[in-house]
Formats: sequence, structure tokens, C-alpha cells
Amino acid sequence: MGIHIGPSLPHGPVQQTTFRPQVNPKQSFLQRLHEAGGNLQISRHAAERLAERNIRISETEWKKVGEKVFEAKNKGVKESLVLLEQAALIISAKNATVITAMDRQEAKEQIFTNIDGTIVLN
Repeated sequence: MGIHIGPSLPHGPVQQTTFRPQVNPKQSFLQRLHEAGGNLQISRHAAERLAERNIRISETEWKKVGEKVFEAKNKGVKESLVLLEQAALIISAKNATVITAMDRQEAKEQIFTNIDGTIVLN
């Protein structure tokens, strides 16, 4: 007596399918940010600020930010202000985490404290 598990496999090439779980748009946005930033993590707070303020940072820009943050970390920087053309980011180089984000217009009137490095990428 044999055990029948299901239909036999078809002969010839088998098509593979990828399972993609359903996620809400906010999670999808966070996922894209994490993927684009490479090794940088993006805090929930920062992701919300980026979304609320409609700040768009390209994958290329995220990679450059990540490279510079890790370069800064190697020079002893712990908390950094990163200035892009369209945004200002506070990033913990120590934890490789984007802490918060604002657009450049909003950043003009701010005083940034508790940072020990600045990265300007324009």
C-alpha cells in the first residue's frame, strides 16, 4: 500500500512562482526604503516623516548616503546630519539607522544638536 501525496509532477520544465505576502502600503514603503538604503536601517519615525513630507530619495542617493555614513563611522562619527538636495537626515552612524528626516526648506530654520558630523551630498 503506497501513500499518494498529490498529482505527479509534469514532465519538462517546471515554472517557479514566488510567494509574495500581502502587505499594507506603509509596510511596502518601509520595505522599499530598507532595500534602497542597503545596510542602513530606517526607523519607523523616519519612514513616517519621509512619507508625510513626500520626500523622495532615489536608490542611487540612498547607496551614496550609506557609503558616506559608513565612511563617517570609520572616522569616529556617531550621530550625523546628512544634507541632500531635497532632504536633511539625522543618522546614527553608530547604529546605521536613519533617525528622522525633513525637507531642506524645513531644515533651514532648525538647530541640530547632538551630532558630531555632517555629510553634504548635493
